[in-house]
Parts: sequence; C-alpha cells; structure tokens
Amino acid sequence: MYLPLELFVGLRYTRARRRNGFISLISFISILCIILGVMTLIIVLSVMNGFEKEVRERILNMIAHITVSNFEGQLTQWPQVIAQVRKNPAVVGAAPYVQAEGMLINRNNVRGAIFRGIDPTQEQAVSKVAEHMTAGKLENLHPGEFGIILGHNLAQTLGVDLGDKVTVVTPSANITPAGVMPRLKRFTVVGIFQVNYYEYDSAVGLINLDDARRVFQLGDNVSGIQVQVQNLLQVNSVTQSLREQLPDYWVRDWSYYHANWFKAVKMEKTMISLLLFLVILVAAINIISTLVMVVTEKRSDIAILRTFGAPTATIMRIFIVQGSIIGIAGTLLGGITGVVIALNIESMYHWVGTHWGFQPIDPSVYLIPDLPSDLHWDQVIYICTASLITSIVATILPALRASRTQPADALRYE
Repeated sequence: MYLPLELFVGLRYTRARRRNGFISLISFISILCIILGVMTLIIVLSVMNGFEKEVRERILNMIAHITVSNFEGQLTQWPQVIAQVRKNPAVVGAAPYVQAEGMLINRNNVRGAIFRGIDPTQEQAVSKVAEHMTAGKLENLHPGEFGIILGHNLAQTLGVDLGDKVTVVTPSANITPAGVMPRLKRFTVVGIFQVNYYEYDSAVGLINLDDARRVFQLGDNVSGIQVQVQNLLQVNSVTQSLREQLPDYWVRDWSYYHANWFKAVKMEKTMISLLLFLVILVAAINIISTLVMVVTEKRSDIAILRTFGAPTATIMRIFIVQGSIIGIAGTLLGGITGVVIALNIESMYHWVGTHWGFQPIDPSVYLIPDLPSDLHWDQVIYICTASLITSIVATILPALRASRTQPADALRYE
C-alpha cells in the first residue's frame, strides 16, 4: 500500500522505538489528556443540560407558561382579562389562581407553605399537577369543603395522610376582645402530589379557588391568571404579545420566577467548559514538547530528506501529521467514551445508589433526586472540533522549526 511521503514518515515517527521510548510515553500522555478532556467536557455538559431540562419540565408540571396579574397583587376584573387572553391564537388555556403564604400546623409539626387556590375544572388546562397525584385527585377540591392537596415532602414533614386535618395560619389577623389573634382555618387533606421538584413537593398546598378567596379575604378577586401556550418555544413572543395586548397588567413568563437559577446554571456551564478545556490545552502543550524532542532527535533524518530534495512544506507536513494523529486519536476515543457514558449515566447512577445504598445527590440542595443527562450533538461536535483545531495548531511551531533545519549544520558531526 503506497502512502504519501508525509503520511508514511509521520506514522513511522509516531510508533515507539527503543531509543525514543520516552517520546512515545509523552505522546501517550498527550493522547490520554485529550481523551480525559473531551470525555469530561461531554459528560459534564450533558449532565448540566439534563439538570436544566429536568428542572424546567418539573417546574412546568406545577406552574403555567405565563402569568398575568397587576401590580397591586389582586386582579379585580379577571373574567374580562381571561377573555382577552384567550383571543391570542397561541394560547391554549387560561385559568384564575390565588397565591398566598402562611403556615401549616399538625400537632407539634409546623411548616411554612405557599398556598395556591385553583379551579380544579380549569387547572388541567394550565398545569400538569393532576398527572402527578400519588393519592386522591384534583377534583376532590370542592368549594366550601376546605380540602387541601399537599406536596409529598410537605405531607411527610407534617406527618399527615388522606383524611387528616391540618390548620392553616394566614398572615392576616382578627381583632377580638382577647386581642389581635391570627386567622386559623382547619383543612382536610384530600390529596398528595409529587412532581419530583423539591421546592414544590416540600412547600406547596393546593386549595379550591373559592376557599382560598375566603380564607385570605380577597372577596371576588384573584391573584392573577395562568396562561398555557401551544408551544413552549413561543413563550417569549406570546409574552411580548400579551404585554402589548394588556399594557396595564404585569405579564411574566415562567422563567421570571427562576431567572437567577437558570442564569447561574448558564454561567456555571461556561466556566466549567473553560476550566475543562484547560485539560485539552495541557495536552496541546505536551504535543508541542513531543514534537520538539522528535525534531531534535530526527535532525539528521530531516537533513537527509532535504538533501534528496524534499521541500520545506513536506517537512512541515510530516510533523503536522504526527501531531494530528495524537489529536485525532485522543479526540476520537474521548468523544466515543464521553458519548457512551453520557447516554448511560442515569442507569449508572441508579446502579450505584442501589448497590451502595446511598443517595449521592441531595434533592434539598440540587432540587431533583436524579442525575439526568441530555446529550446535545451540536455540543459534541463543537468540543471535538475545538480539540482537533487545538491539537493541529500546536503542531505548527515544531513543524516550522523542523522545516528550517539546515542540512549542512545537521550532518556536520554525523
């Protein structure tokens, strides 16, 4: 099999020899560094993509895409607002809601909570909480019966189950002959939900819209309107459209409530990518060191090639081929390993949790109990391309040095 001179000599220099075993060791270390850098970048970015995706989906299981409210916190003419919102062709659902904070008490267990008043008949059009009921159902929230549906973790903290009573304490107070007393109301647990998002499972209680308005003294008013759009990718444009359609109201999309979290994730992805790319840069420096030593060792070979008429471009390409082989091998192996691990990391995580008997990820810190992965092929291509370019660029300086070797100087003491 006939190969071009540059490729033939470059491949020959890459293979280990007795007298250049140390150089081959550095080449192996360079390949290993590239493998680790590329593999780690793919895995880490996939896991962070997975966290972002899972958190987004679990947030949207509980809240609508868009909320419409006013700046006073109480929406008075909300039926008219719903009618206007539904005129938008991208809107597929709209429902009123009440949101307030308070405390839940059961015996000696006390926990702060966020109460959301909903209309069970309309809630399924704007959220997916009905699909995540572990006990009871959303339709159990009948007006006037003061039923409550608790998050799974919140119910465990309070030590309650279906049919148990809990006391709701509101921030407002009643003035009585005995003095100022907090407003208390007994509720019956009629359901438990679990969306696997710690912030909601541990702090949210759902009650009927009419009961919420009575307990929190809102009269006929509500806190706002929940809006569901046809396509999540259209949220920004629909939000802007509703702002123009309802200039006197406060229109926010779902990301507003968790903007800091998503900004932090974006910044972490950027910084981690830069830090891990330093591993690839270390490998590139090793490639430079390897080729510099090879050029020093092969000066006589280079001089002989120049004497036989090999142009400087050919000499350069020989060493570019040698360095590129290191980059291609490391990038290919690192990319394949990273993709395989990224696609199977969830099952690997569950295997570790099952066989070692502990949960590495605390949901109270990381919001979700799993280790999700979402592999983006465009990121894989970007990482591999950057690794290849870095490896090839690292070969240019040693290749230039090799091409400038003078045959007379190199062969003088041979």
